[in-house]
Amino acid sequence: MFKVVSFSPLPEGIIQGFLGSYLEQHKLEAKVVGAQGLSPDQIKKELADADFVIGDYSFAIPITSDMVGAMSKVRLIQQPSTGYEHIDIDACTKKGIPVANIGGANSISVAEHAVALALVLLKRIGYGHEKLLKGEWAQEELMNQAGELYGKTWGVIGLGRIGRMVASRAEAFGAKVVYYDARPLPPEDEGKLGVSFRPLPRLLSEADVISIHAPLNDQTRKMIGERELRLMRPSTVFINPSRGELTDEEALARAVSEGWIFGAGVDVFSKEPPGPDHPLLKAAREGANLVLTPHIAGATNEARLRIIQVTIENVVRVMMGQSPENVVNR
Repeated sequence: MFKVVSFSPLPEGIIQGFLGSYLEQHKLEAKVVGAQGLSPDQIKKELADADFVIGDYSFAIPITSDMVGAMSKVRLIQQPSTGYEHIDIDACTKKGIPVANIGGANSISVAEHAVALALVLLKRIGYGHEKLLKGEWAQEELMNQAGELYGKTWGVIGLGRIGRMVASRAEAFGAKVVYYDARPLPPEDEGKLGVSFRPLPRLLSEADVISIHAPLNDQTRKMIGERELRLMRPSTVFINPSRGELTDEEALARAVSEGWIFGAGVDVFSKEPPGPDHPLLKAAREGANLVLTPHIAGATNEARLRIIQVTIENVVRVMMGQSPENVVNR
């Protein structure tokens, strides 16, 4: 009988249900124990004899070095999201515990959301909607503001799974795609994807639409600050569906409010949910060309089902003695 400790907000009964068909198929037995609502000492007690851990996709419960220290036989920590910065990866690595994320399970959803934000901003859809609700016909005003994605240059920062999907979708709209990544692709791979490498300063000054799809670490934290935003043009649209901490949120709010850039679409915040005095919320209330969404880019019904499936299948894979996929601390 395997013991699975789940930090997920999903009730353990639901996770047990998803596990059920796999367990029956492979003649395995497992029990899911939920960690939500337990004290730190109670969590460590449950982890002491756990075989598997499913992380918290909301990041509300971190997996600390103390918790890792309490794990005596955990074979896998499976995080049901792309991000895993709330897990002490160094502690897991030192203890020999693999940590896996969901790979590309939500890539389609995030890529579509990024393109949707760009279109809403370029065409000023939200502004037109608000004007209509107020009884104002802003047709003439918007004729001088709304633009197309066709013929624009889309700059992708971070050409991983999501970045590549954004690139292919932007290209389908007739945009030219340039990218920056710490590890540029070989020329033949760039040709296949239809993308061209640019050093980051050049990308920032050249692209009409810029979207960021980078992991959060010491090198990427606040990689888009005032200096980078001032390299962009007054016509540029900036999209962040990745991590709030990748940008200087105060500087981004000023960039849109003061016209350094045309607009910004943001799905993620350094603190979630953001408080009412968050600079981006304040700027949006004051009329800045901002579209803000509550961290839902990767949370479509279809993506959530893929995430659950990838999570459960990876746990069962290790139960069967196989190696886990999407390990982030090899």
